[in-house]
Amino acid sequence: MRGSMLICGTTSDAGKSVLVAGLCRFLARQGVDVVPFKAQNMSNNSFVTLDGGEIGRAQALQARAAFKEPSVRFNPVLLKPGSDRTSQVVLHGKAVGDVSAMSYRERKAQLLDEVLSTLDGLRRDHEVVICEGAGSPAEINLRANDIANMGLATRAGLPTLVVGDIDRGGVFAHLFGTLAVLDAADQALISGFVVNKFRGDPRLLEPGLRQINQLTGRPVLGVLPWREELWLDAEDSLSYNADGVIGRPRPALKDWLRVAVIRLPRISNATDAEALACEPGVSVRFVTEPSRLADADLVVLPGSKATVDDLGWLRETGLAQAITRFDGPVLGICGGFQMLSRRIEDDVESRHGTVDGLGLLDVDIRFQPRKTLATPESVAWGERVTGYEIHHGQVVRSTEQPLVGDEGAQTDRVLGTHWHGLLENDGFRRRFLRWAAERAGRDFEPAEVSFSAAREAQLDLLGDLVAENMDTKAVIDLLERGAPAGLPFVPPGAPPAAE
Repeated sequence: MRGSMLICGTTSDAGKSVLVAGLCRFLARQGVDVVPFKAQNMSNNSFVTLDGGEIGRAQALQARAAFKEPSVRFNPVLLKPGSDRTSQVVLHGKAVGDVSAMSYRERKAQLLDEVLSTLDGLRRDHEVVICEGAGSPAEINLRANDIANMGLATRAGLPTLVVGDIDRGGVFAHLFGTLAVLDAADQALISGFVVNKFRGDPRLLEPGLRQINQLTGRPVLGVLPWREELWLDAEDSLSYNADGVIGRPRPALKDWLRVAVIRLPRISNATDAEALACEPGVSVRFVTEPSRLADADLVVLPGSKATVDDLGWLRETGLAQAITRFDGPVLGICGGFQMLSRRIEDDVESRHGTVDGLGLLDVDIRFQPRKTLATPESVAWGERVTGYEIHHGQVVRSTEQPLVGDEGAQTDRVLGTHWHGLLENDGFRRRFLRWAAERAGRDFEPAEVSFSAAREAQLDLLGDLVAENMDTKAVIDLLERGAPAGLPFVPPGAPPAAE
């Protein structure tokens, strides 16, 4: 088997990332040499590959689904928003500068060549490439310069499936409308639909499935059911519950441990908190205002793509004062660690110069032009640990005891580290939770949870859902033969040119 296809979505969080992961796991279990690909990702949730490059976390997860080592080839362009108007551009794993929304449009022609070259290489080196779109292909205001959705599909000849989230309602309108606003050349590649997150008896959908096929001439190739277990490694903040709860809290062995994770405006790698949420009896919640710290046992300050600006937001909202007054344990990760310092010198990211940190750790931070990207190994609290680093800020002075090897800082109540993924190390996480519970006066006992096993079980579940709920024969046919000829044009998109 050789082939490639594109998975697009009607909206953000429609299910593109998890469907690509599910297809990768399904095909890999059949012995197919399959890899994921996302031409352009916009996300502050990123991962460091073994060769020192930075890619979206979703592509790292999809690589694991395919039993492959994550590679910068799987996500050649990563945009990391630092504000509503600017983003850092990461090309082939390395930061190459900042762009505005308008200036980025001017770079897309060059980036399309990079994207197509990378995709061509993957298609030569592997049997199957499952590509993921970005946002929605129906964003017709961006179509002229698109490099991730139908712009990629038309240049690379990719048969395309469109996935819609039925849990939010209006899925048939979303599917039909996405197709109908595209021009004829784009529509010719839209080969089918997938309905995601369905709750209930699939027979209730049958009339709608038949009608969408009659209206568009495209089949629905799968109806994937809602599953509570699918929440790890969220690509989009929309993936978390509306009330801010991370994960699906399971009953405590003894006391509950309540964790408040500060939801920063430019939060990055929020997935660090997911390892805590895997533990029975640990209730992890995003918070955005000071009163939510009143009943917390542990406060986590996560990473940020705009450390100094998000520190200003903490002060504006009153959260800074609430954190400094909080007398329980505090953990700062990457940007959150930097905020806990005495002083931050930033002439790189925010260009605000020297600002005061929260002062909970006797540490000074200076931002450097070159970003640190690393996948270190060390020892923390007697446990062998691994993690990854993505940061411009560096510790230039510290009187505190290190937390991980010679990195980070710790007092009897406050911990800080630049390491992402530290809490995914089971032995350290259990020690950390016992320490936090003791500091908070909770009779809490962590369970023998394996975070890597939980992630692997999720990937296996995704593969099972594809195998059991999709027309996999039709999917394989699309991979091998491409989009069917003669798919009907659906107005009002731009019709085919007159011959």
